[in-house]
Amino acid sequence: MKSWMLAGVILMMVISCSSGPKLPLIPPDGVVLAFGDSLTYGTGAAEGYSYPEILEKLTGRRVIRSGVPGEVTAEGLLRLERVLDTHRPALLLLCHGGNDLLQRLDQHKTADNLRSMIRMAQQRKIPVLLIAVPALGFSLDAAPFYAQIAGELNIPLEGKALPRVLGQGKLKSDYVHPNAAGYRKLAEDIAASLKKFGALP
Repeated sequence: MKSWMLAGVILMMVISCSSGPKLPLIPPDGVVLAFGDSLTYGTGAAEGYSYPEILEKLTGRRVIRSGVPGEVTAEGLLRLERVLDTHRPALLLLCHGGNDLLQRLDQHKTADNLRSMIRMAQQRKIPVLLIAVPALGFSLDAAPFYAQIAGELNIPLEGKALPRVLGQGKLKSDYVHPNAAGYRKLAEDIAASLKKFGALP
């Protein structure tokens, strides 16, 4: 292969490996804010077994659990500013929208609320990992607007962790919530995503 062709192949490999949004490395004393609804609170498992509590042990970073069962994105949007300014996190894990989907609220409004939450964090120079919630239905695929939002705002998306967990009966406490084993699996998958996107070494 000619040298210029080889150089082109190497360049394309570098671009493909470095493409896509990344997260800055969370410093050892950095705070991670896990923000959302009952999936963040840990409904379906005993205290100490929510995904943020397990993630804290897996990562060695302080993880704030800020989940409110039953909360819809419009309520989360009103709550987020105070929580961000109180904790000043190095990273926001945003897992919201499940109750909007269950209540069959307008998905365009749900998406707009999520965009506003992400922009609120970005205005404070806080990076965001968006965690997608499955849409209603048998497939349990992530609702499509999560990928659309992540692409628009150039942020990383964890789109497979929750569908994987909620697709296995042994990892669920009920129709929409993981059990302790499910939250552990969710935390492990999120930790792996944080490494993949550069937030953890």
